[in-house]
Amino acid sequence: MTQRPNILFIVADDLGFADLGCYGGRDAAFGPVSPVLDDLAAKGLRLTDGYANSPVCSPTRFALMTARYQYRLRGAAEEPISIRSRNSNVLGLPPEHPTLPSLLKAAGYRTALIGKWHLGYPPAFGPLQSGYDEFFGPMSGGVDYFTHCGTNGAHDLYLNEAEHAAPGYLTDLLSQRAADFVRQNQAGAPFFLSLHYTAPHWPWETRDDADLASQVKDNLFHLDGGNIDTYRRMIHHMDEGIGWIVAALRETGQLDNTLIVFTSDNGGERFSDNWPLVGGKMDLTEGGIRVPWIAHWPAVIPPGSVSGQLCLTMDWSATMVELGGAEAAADYPFDGVSLMRLLHDPTHLVERPLFWRMKHRQQRAMRAGAWKYLRVDGNDYLFNIVADARERANLAKREPQRLTQMRQAWEDWEASMPPVPEEAVVSLGYSAKDMPQR
Repeated sequence: MTQRPNILFIVADDLGFADLGCYGGRDAAFGPVSPVLDDLAAKGLRLTDGYANSPVCSPTRFALMTARYQYRLRGAAEEPISIRSRNSNVLGLPPEHPTLPSLLKAAGYRTALIGKWHLGYPPAFGPLQSGYDEFFGPMSGGVDYFTHCGTNGAHDLYLNEAEHAAPGYLTDLLSQRAADFVRQNQAGAPFFLSLHYTAPHWPWETRDDADLASQVKDNLFHLDGGNIDTYRRMIHHMDEGIGWIVAALRETGQLDNTLIVFTSDNGGERFSDNWPLVGGKMDLTEGGIRVPWIAHWPAVIPPGSVSGQLCLTMDWSATMVELGGAEAAADYPFDGVSLMRLLHDPTHLVERPLFWRMKHRQQRAMRAGAWKYLRVDGNDYLFNIVADARERANLAKREPQRLTQMRQAWEDWEASMPPVPEEAVVSLGYSAKDMPQR
């Protein structure tokens, strides 16, 4: 194929592994929760063993932007970046660092971020300083869906580098703007569009819940609200909006040669369905890091494809850079592994060890083949993830040699990364005092 594809990279926020129908999710009272995404999966590629680079939002976004382990950058040591870093010139994505959008932009792509940034605050940091031609969305980690105010009560919706008032339900505003972008960029250079929803992140508001905005303004964590029905409706709103964008691609004749990739920044939160996995956001158990990965590209990907390829967020970033005819900057080599061949041949598998670490609870993890090494609160575990996705049968005593080898491999990898800064902050929105632990 001589014509380079458009690339649409959709990232949900705190979506659980089994929240979508195509990953085993149950229907809601109103019917299927994610019919559009289920259809994209059925007509494209669904990965069963894909992971996020981190079990919390902003660290994964550092990896997405750089195609490198997030641990290489100081800002990603925050778990996650919080509103307290608003005046920092350290806690963010350095503008001089090559990024997925900047590399594609240099290769001739039009680039835009519609949705959540969460990689540091202006004036030191921002989307337009890191390779995006256009930006519409919030700078921080979480905002109210109607007032678009962050956890500190300040308005947080931007158009490029200026605050921007746009009344409406945020998920719909993002979807509509993305569909408009597709229609406006149907001729000329290919585009790279990052569509980073805040859905289904708290506060728990559907399109019909504008009255809740005044109630949650002082605590967006919304600890006394929400339920499974509301949560599923929030996912459905996002899914419906993705349908608007797919329709725009189809109407403008761009769908066949557009790579659409969908995932979540980390595992699910309090109302998520992670079955059969255990844990969720902030955990290196599978429920915190294994996430949906869907790829749809009619011109290339065979419909109905399913793959057990191990991958991380940064691998897809490396894939998109290669797909766009660009390459890593010499001084910033990728840790991500391109999965380009997988798109053409979903039966192709690449051996790909995966590594994680968290300051929270001193967690560490490694996945290699069927096996996973995990440490939480000083306890070491070994699991055959293929046989035991729930991580309930600890094989550490049965397989001491394998445990020793994987622990050493993790420590060798850890030695290649900058140490975790002592001053790095772990920010938990709630504790066992607010709700029982998983």
